[in-house]
Amino acid sequence: MWNGVKRLSALAAILLLTIVVSACNKGDASGKVQIEFFQNKPEAKGSFDKLIAQFNQEHPGIEVTQVNPPEAETVLLTRVVKNDVPDIVGLGATDTYSILAQSGIFTDLANTELPRTVDPIYLKMLKDVTGVDPVYGIPYAANANGVMYNKTLFKEMGLQVPKTWDELIATAQKIKAAGKIPFYFTYKDDWQTNLPFNALGPNLVGIDFFLQRRENQVTFQDKYREVAEKQLELLKYGHNDNFGKNYADGNRAFANGQGLMYIQGSWAISEIRKANPKVELGFFPFPTGNDAKAVKLVSGIDTLLAVSESTPHKKEAEEFIAFLLKPENSKQYITEQTLFSAVKGVTQDDPSVAELLPYFKSGRVIDFADHYIPKAVQLNSIVQAFLQNGDIDAYLAKLDREWNKVANRR
Repeated sequence: MWNGVKRLSALAAILLLTIVVSACNKGDASGKVQIEFFQNKPEAKGSFDKLIAQFNQEHPGIEVTQVNPPEAETVLLTRVVKNDVPDIVGLGATDTYSILAQSGIFTDLANTELPRTVDPIYLKMLKDVTGVDPVYGIPYAANANGVMYNKTLFKEMGLQVPKTWDELIATAQKIKAAGKIPFYFTYKDDWQTNLPFNALGPNLVGIDFFLQRRENQVTFQDKYREVAEKQLELLKYGHNDNFGKNYADGNRAFANGQGLMYIQGSWAISEIRKANPKVELGFFPFPTGNDAKAVKLVSGIDTLLAVSESTPHKKEAEEFIAFLLKPENSKQYITEQTLFSAVKGVTQDDPSVAELLPYFKSGRVIDFADHYIPKAVQLNSIVQAFLQNGDIDAYLAKLDREWNKVANRR
């Protein structure tokens, strides 16, 4: 744990002082129990609406209502400070979740049946992220970070899917020599710049680095030089406006053949298909090193489900989560969202991600690096600035400096 049990920000300390258990009973004139489901993914609203409608029909004594505001994490933190915590919260395994979990906002669900339905690897991810043992969230869906490729263009050039770092760079060189774009970068959006970082760091250095960094046992300057060097190496194989194109630009461009590879997350698949439904996509794990068997797929918890400690309707909230975790409902959700289920035995059948499935089946997955980095470090802007100036020493020193600032406030 980070300084023992002190992995709390100033905000978290405030939250601890403001939480009181509410005794008010939510209901309406019809006598139905009213449950608020607050979740942070606008693209998932339609999928959850369908499932909520089905649940409400099957449970006439309960009415679940979805809330999905812009800037959802900021809104959630504001509501928590005001002691207005939603009954059920859906969000990713981010630093925001970690702070709230450590602050006593959510109910410990370890002794319910809910954790037993999910893959233990994702429960371990939550424990590692928060540094605490209680199960404050139930993993629901996972995403993946890797390299998408245009199967049609790969076939035209006679290219094979690279399995190692050297093969990846050799493939990029062949594409560049042919006058085509190897990687379509979208670095106008700073969050896009950390996608290679999220793959390189966990694979080359390991997730344990972040657990040790919390205890000040290691530094970025000591361990992350190879990561930084490879981040810069990739830039040689982009296009002529790497920092002028954003995520939406990249999805459209890649969908229409302006780039053979796209370092991206599985969340982009549906957006790419909107731009070109006929595009033939493939997706392989980012080959970060030269031992193909050692490469792990970066996969993190896209949505977890947590119950407010202050809700008077824990039983009904847990009932709704159990409904979402039913295999058929989980399958419906991941099919519509092109995600991966955290529920045991539920698989993703979309052909675009077929090459990723063996990694899930064998447990060769590792979490996103940025899930372990406090939001206050402002990783995205640091990475973006580094890729523009190329100063490795300054980059790694700043990561350590900003981390230390945050650690001293926790």
